[in-house]
Amino acid sequence: MSILDTMKARHAVRSYLDKPIEEEKQRALADLVTAANQESGLHLQCCFNEPKAFDTFMAHYGHFVGVKNYLALVGPKNAEEAIGYQGEKIVLAAQAMGLNSCWVALTYGKGKTPVQIAKGEKLHAVIALGYGATQGVPHPIKDPSVFSSLTGTKPIYWDDSVLAVSLAPTAMNQQKFMLTCTNGIPALKVRGSGFYTKIDLGIVRYHFEAVSGVKLHE
Repeated sequence: MSILDTMKARHAVRSYLDKPIEEEKQRALADLVTAANQESGLHLQCCFNEPKAFDTFMAHYGHFVGVKNYLALVGPKNAEEAIGYQGEKIVLAAQAMGLNSCWVALTYGKGKTPVQIAKGEKLHAVIALGYGATQGVPHPIKDPSVFSSLTGTKPIYWDDSVLAVSLAPTAMNQQKFMLTCTNGIPALKVRGSGFYTKIDLGIVRYHFEAVSGVKLHE
């Protein structure tokens, strides 16, 4: 399965089966986290068989059921875009392993997570992981004209990469960014502001670069 196919297959899942993540998959996820931290300077941490963070009023309010595994997105306070980029990389790797996931910003017990947070760091969000009760529900594909523009010759990778961007999960399904390509040079910029806009930007950047193999300019 290609990375684009994995993006198409992955949907947010809030309800999970009482089925543990196998040890080999836990090790694979831990290795991905180690690599991500080394690459980015983040402090991402795996939490397996830990139900306390989602045994809260806020988690139940957010309709989360059976969450016992998650990725804690810890890093410097100004590292939101890196959090989005590295987090989504692991989300899609987990999907390729047969696991489901959901980005969670508010509806969990932040104070109940057994994570290490160094000076200058914060817990930005978590990603629920596990075997979903369902595979989730796809959202309507976003209209590319809302978030992208092309001037000049279209690169061979453009259509697939724009589709990948349209599949990127964003807070409240917002598109507070603009993807452009001028004379073959692709770029991504924030457009406006909203909840978790910079994390969204990192997620979008990973979707584009993973499919195109091309780095986006600022």
